[in-house]
Amino acid sequence: MKFKILLALICVNLLQAQKFYFPKTAVTDSVLLEKQMPGLAQQVIPHLQSAKYKPENTVDLMDNLFRLQMAAQDYKNSLTSLSENRNLFADHNMGGYRFIGFELYSLAKMEQKESGTSFSQALQKVFNQKYESLPEKLIPRLGIALDGDVRESRKQLKKILDRQKGKDSIDYRTALALCKSYLSYKAYSGIKPQVMQLTASKDNERFITETRDLTLKNGNTLSITIVRKKDNTSPLPVILTNNIYAGSFDEFFGKRAAVYNYVGAVVNTRGKRNSNNINEPFEHESEDIYEVIDWVSKQPWCNGKVGMIGGSYLGFSQWAAVKKLHPALKTIVPQVAVGIGIDYPAQNNIFMSYMVQWIQYVTNNKFTDEADFANAVKWDSIYTKWYKSGKSFRSLDAISGKPSKIFQRWLDHPGYDQYWQKMVPYKEDFSNINIPILTTTGYYDDDQIGALYYFKQHHLYNKNANHYLVIGPYNHGGAQSFGFTYVNGAPIDPAARISIDDLAFSWFDYILKGGQKPEILKDRINFQVMNTNTWKHVSDLDKMHTSTLKFYLQDKKNTSSVFNRPETKGFTTQIVDFKNRANKDIYYKAGKKDSIKMTNSLAFESEVLDKDIIISGSLSGVFNVSINKKDFDTETYLYQIQPDGKPSLLSTHIVRASYAKNNEKRQLLEPNKMEKIPINNSYVISKKIEKGSKLLLLVGVNKSPNWQINYGSGKDVSDETVKDSGKPMEIKWYNDSYVEIPVYKD
Repeated sequence: MKFKILLALICVNLLQAQKFYFPKTAVTDSVLLEKQMPGLAQQVIPHLQSAKYKPENTVDLMDNLFRLQMAAQDYKNSLTSLSENRNLFADHNMGGYRFIGFELYSLAKMEQKESGTSFSQALQKVFNQKYESLPEKLIPRLGIALDGDVRESRKQLKKILDRQKGKDSIDYRTALALCKSYLSYKAYSGIKPQVMQLTASKDNERFITETRDLTLKNGNTLSITIVRKKDNTSPLPVILTNNIYAGSFDEFFGKRAAVYNYVGAVVNTRGKRNSNNINEPFEHESEDIYEVIDWVSKQPWCNGKVGMIGGSYLGFSQWAAVKKLHPALKTIVPQVAVGIGIDYPAQNNIFMSYMVQWIQYVTNNKFTDEADFANAVKWDSIYTKWYKSGKSFRSLDAISGKPSKIFQRWLDHPGYDQYWQKMVPYKEDFSNINIPILTTTGYYDDDQIGALYYFKQHHLYNKNANHYLVIGPYNHGGAQSFGFTYVNGAPIDPAARISIDDLAFSWFDYILKGGQKPEILKDRINFQVMNTNTWKHVSDLDKMHTSTLKFYLQDKKNTSSVFNRPETKGFTTQIVDFKNRANKDIYYKAGKKDSIKMTNSLAFESEVLDKDIIISGSLSGVFNVSINKKDFDTETYLYQIQPDGKPSLLSTHIVRASYAKNNEKRQLLEPNKMEKIPINNSYVISKKIEKGSKLLLLVGVNKSPNWQINYGSGKDVSDETVKDSGKPMEIKWYNDSYVEIPVYKD
């Protein structure tokens, strides 16, 4: 009997753990909703910290916890949790601006209760205190951090409440989402107008900011924002940024330069902000920036020296600027630079679906369409719709609802031809670039291939290039700001948690003001070896490794080691049916809890490593294959399977076979004939792989909604449809194919 009672209690507790009472009347009654939310948040908190629901990443745990505590009106503890979130997100207070809107809301609520003043008076008091206490280098980030999207948070709140109509209970996931969206709307609708005015007022005391229009010789107009510190009255070097993402980031980049004691100048591309010209991304920077630099260098607040900085598109812009070098441009700091035509909008000649989303992001209006860009559900459904339709990739913009001349124009240039070449330096152009350059990128940077392309080409064509590289465990955002403590869910070494901002402006001090060279730049290539807490410094990219390890495409069941060349020649056959759009995903079982998606790939697993190795550099090698088509797109993934079975992605590579030997000219394959597909332009990494790990190599064929699909007919891939696929693709992967893994030894 006791057992039955105990079992019944367990069942009741489980049921209670998954459902919370939430009256259906609260969904439509805003007064009742406000009364119910603190109690709901209090119920959700214990579940957040339970084994079933606790996030793996402590940063995410503290993110959810501080929001729930704030929604529960436990403001003191919420601020403690927020502080811990910041400390986990980044060391050395680099993330001290993070979620500052929520912090001000909590502080104002506490001040209001303690002093008996109005919320507005309390908010003004705590804002002034917070602003004065912030390190000056965080001040530029304040405006962006406080600019919460009230309309979007209200929209999300309404969506959740609509799903709750007619229900008197709410499940954990929905309750968590409701608490978070309610808090976002409540906090930012309560503080935003006032704190944005207060921030502008404080900034006006510190900075001189002006936006004006420049008319170029060709009649085009550009908007430029100039920011100076009031304390700096003498002419200074100018740090220029060319920004297609017109909006609040313009003032941020300007203020950032100003707090490092430079003049900040941010010019928007054609068609942005006040410019009425046509917005054609990437096409005009190499022409326009020369005139911008010329104008900037002659202003009374400029001492005649100009440097440039920025990441992604802004990194590309700097390479466009040095195609025709202005004498006043003394240095550039391209960060995570887009390699136009190299890694975007096509990576190794394979166009990506994301390009449609990005084009609309920057062309829908004079600024950026944040709501549309962030609508992941919308864009995933568009990519899926295109994928399932079997229509040509060229139809993707029409399927999205907005036909695009830019999208179609890009598709007309599948090879790295003159269209792309004219935008940035090409071959011998690099020999004329004799200014010092600092490039930053990361092992997890989406534009690493582009950033390294410029670096390699510069050193190839200019043997005396004064060009440094800093690369570490950073993603696209981190390599242009600071090293986040966690990247891809795993902590990075303390030595890697540096401020990229400080590095960049130390470089500017060195070049433009005669300061000391940044300490980290001990050689041309400066790279952080993950899991060792050390940096290494070498003179050439090839010296990131001292030897290589060939991983052959053979089953370890048939050999003593995948690292030994096969004694007899054989192959593994892979069949890919492009007409089958409903095939189930296949997973590789890495450990008890972890699996890796390997649909349309073959898996090759190494033996357990009997000693530590450091993999450092980029994958190379060759695939010996024969297929029954004229072309295909290869995908390669190298994983570490840790001793506990947890997988870690090390490097990836994707390439169109017909462009693998020459990215400018397509060379179709001969069906059913042995072909060699070289592996170039894979992602660089440097990481110690501990003893007891295994290496997993996945090789296969791209068949994803996220990329253009190559059906192998030999036609322009953008025009192929599923009807062109014919019979299923049959690939023979020969076992003397290998991926060459770079290894570093002291």
